[in-house]
Amino acid sequence: MAPEPATSALPPVAAGNRFDRAEWAGAFGDLGTLIPFIVAYITLLGLDPFGILLGFGVSMIAVGLYYKTPFPVQPMKAIGAVATTQAAQTATITAGAVYGASLVTGAIWLLLGATGAAKRVAQVVSRPVAIGIILGLGLSFMVDGAKLMAQGWWLSGIALFATLALLTNKTIPAMFLLLAAGAVVALVRDPALLTALGALQIELRLPSLTLGDISWSDLVIGTLFLALPQVPLTLGNAVIAVTEENNRLFADRPVSERKVAVSTGLMNLFSGSVGGVPMCHGAGGMAGHVAFGARTGGSLIVLGILLLGLAIFLSGSVSTIFRIIPPEVMGVVLFLAGAQLALGSCDFSRDKGERFSTLVTAGLAMWNIGIAFIIGLGLYHAFKRGWIRV
Repeated sequence: MAPEPATSALPPVAAGNRFDRAEWAGAFGDLGTLIPFIVAYITLLGLDPFGILLGFGVSMIAVGLYYKTPFPVQPMKAIGAVATTQAAQTATITAGAVYGASLVTGAIWLLLGATGAAKRVAQVVSRPVAIGIILGLGLSFMVDGAKLMAQGWWLSGIALFATLALLTNKTIPAMFLLLAAGAVVALVRDPALLTALGALQIELRLPSLTLGDISWSDLVIGTLFLALPQVPLTLGNAVIAVTEENNRLFADRPVSERKVAVSTGLMNLFSGSVGGVPMCHGAGGMAGHVAFGARTGGSLIVLGILLLGLAIFLSGSVSTIFRIIPPEVMGVVLFLAGAQLALGSCDFSRDKGERFSTLVTAGLAMWNIGIAFIIGLGLYHAFKRGWIRV
């Protein structure tokens, strides 16, 4: 995909990562997708929170140091959805299958990146299709956020308008106020939560390898039911779309599809080895970090250190700690992240056929990114060859 000049790049920043209030606030801009998947893995599949938090923490620190932009680290959503709902009809998804899926996913993307195959595939993809994926993801995030906000419209409405009013305020970062207000609401709703938080105990844990917990059966199930179905989704959202988004916002710190594929592979190989879950660089995560002030990799490093601290000292109390963030607050975060992502995809082509390809891709991406990627690409080339007219 031939790069085009960034149409709405953010102002360049000084070289290196920052750790000011804006970066701290932006660090929490992706909680709307991160926390629900972590909680689901822990409560529904019984995964050890230590490995999950360790995988995310170390990966975020490494990614922030390397890319020096708010380059996101997120759970792979298709794998997470299948694993936590036990959707595979002919096999039981176990912890070992999830770890195996991480290792297989890591090997796939490391191979695609190292050989340059990921870049060659990305070059075939048209920009209207990439824009459609980004737009569809943004709208999907907004819908998911609205569903969470619907659990308490009065609280969500106040939180949304207050956050919007403070988004550009450098004195009082919007995210800090949002999290503080959410904590107060959570404690008022459930006074017993304060007692539970006061009873938290520090328990030191050190990393250990989980390779011995993965059987051949786990590896086969993890590959067929989890890793392989995720590949087209990852290519569309977590390689092509996030590269487009990063290079649009941070033209002074560009990335390539090859680098993104390699880092995806490395962090999944590490995650699967220590009991973590499959991860990717979702474009929506970058939009969330940026929406709340992040402009460098410092935001990822901050969040990574916090997650690493939780893993080493408080991994047994993660579910209790996460209860302090009400679903309405996570909904506001997710809704605004989606708005930020969709806003950046509004640079439509003047060609009617290309615009139609973008809109079809966006609509399908709200349902299934892999299918949107395939159909959108086919539709684009059909227009170019004159097989279809609108």
